[in-house]
Amino acid sequence: MPRAHRIQVAGGIYNVGSRGNGRRTLFHDAVAYELFLELLGGTVARFDWLCHTYCLMPNHFHLLIETTEANISQGTQWLKGRYAQWFNKRHGQTGHLFEGRFYGKPVESDAGFLELVRYMLNNPVRAGLCASPDGWKWSSYRALVGATRPPPFLSTGRLLGHFAGDSRRARTELRRFILRASVEDGALRGQTPIRPGV
Repeated sequence: MPRAHRIQVAGGIYNVGSRGNGRRTLFHDAVAYELFLELLGGTVARFDWLCHTYCLMPNHFHLLIETTEANISQGTQWLKGRYAQWFNKRHGQTGHLFEGRFYGKPVESDAGFLELVRYMLNNPVRAGLCASPDGWKWSSYRALVGATRPPPFLSTGRLLGHFAGDSRRARTELRRFILRASVEDGALRGQTPIRPGV
């Protein structure tokens, strides 16, 4: 049976992720994490994406991407392909680095957008890699809350705009939101449509 086509639209926002084949480690050291982020920046520029948040874990990655064209599959395949080529060459390996197709689910509401940000940035804490989100270097958390300078490919306007018009206050409120205890069941019900991109 042929695989179902992915939903791709111009102006779509997607929860994008992919895991190492057989849950193998994708990022062995800082060089690997930094190279992937460099490739992510190149992908954002090449495919005219907006990257609202990211979190790289040892054996998978999460991205929150907004497209200006219907190209989420093309861009994600380009990113994964370039990284896999580099990884295999570095480690003297061949074959598939990533497990199957990437996960690319459309985000359909502001509430869903915000909860995905919170989920992604708390992922290292849930995995026991750090005590709080600011302890994990390989996510956008520290850049989003103003602790470090955002990388050029990270778009902060839409996310911070959900919390306040003033950037300092918005970062404070975002920090509180991320650190807040897990949301109540059903928090994503009654969602409102996503606002136009920032």
